[in-house]
Amino acid sequence: MAKRPYVAIGTLLLSGALLAGCGQSAPPGETTAPESNGPLNATVSILPQKYFVERIGGEHVNVNVMVEPGDSPATYEPRPEQLTALSEADAYVSIGVPFEDAWLDRIASANSEMLMVDTTTGIARMPMEAHRHGEAEEHEEAVYHAGEPENPDPHIWLSPALVKTQAQTIYEALAALDPAHEDAYKANLDSFIADIDTLDADIREALEGVESKKFMVFHPAWGYFARDYGLEMIPAEVGGQEPSAAELAAFVAEAREEDIKVIFAQPEFSTKAAETIANEIGGEVLLISPLAPDWLDSLRHVADTFAEVLSR
Repeated sequence: MAKRPYVAIGTLLLSGALLAGCGQSAPPGETTAPESNGPLNATVSILPQKYFVERIGGEHVNVNVMVEPGDSPATYEPRPEQLTALSEADAYVSIGVPFEDAWLDRIASANSEMLMVDTTTGIARMPMEAHRHGEAEEHEEAVYHAGEPENPDPHIWLSPALVKTQAQTIYEALAALDPAHEDAYKANLDSFIADIDTLDADIREALEGVESKKFMVFHPAWGYFARDYGLEMIPAEVGGQEPSAAELAAFVAEAREEDIKVIFAQPEFSTKAAETIANEIGGEVLLISPLAPDWLDSLRHVADTFAEVLSR
């Protein structure tokens, strides 16, 4: 299909609206959104984004994913054939996961006509939560309130409220690239937002009245979720590394103090540290993935799991 121009989303939307109003072609030298001649090709970083783009794009968008099932967006390196395939992409939808720091410029240079869509736009990200106390914690809070944190938490797709912002950004990008189907994209967006609102209500109902608010997890992926729903996440990962023996002992002591019997881990990372803590406290490890492809059902399942565990 014909390539789409690499221009700002707002410029494309304004250009399309003006041309529709006057019924004329664009003057020579001006860029306009091309006529639709087949589905758009969009590439995203992680599987939950595929769900988002497909919900909004419907039959008018084909979606490819960089980070495949079982891989981690913290350490992923795109394969050469994935970069080559970007020559056919109309848009790349980024989300701020760690591998993008190293690869996003190379991804953009693989296709100069590809629209780069940043779904962190309009989102104030929290600092990546670590196990901190005292001065270090106060310093991190100061950095956060002063603006974008030095180490922003990328897991914005685990907050239904923030996904609504991401969905709006995706809608605007698709409508800019393919104005012929803007009404369909808007209807799909409205349907998705309604489902997110229902999900949010279901999560709040599931977590209402849980006996404990604290949960221990190896990789601190659930900070936004915990913030949104009044929970407290205790991460057992230290600066992205496996904890030392002394740190493990401290986590065991804290788990005992808080009467925690379940350590959450995710299948994309080693569960060794989580299993060590669980063994010491006579507890168990439960796997929950923040990268599940069916985002809506997965987040509802996670909420039910938290509710069951925190009510024990």
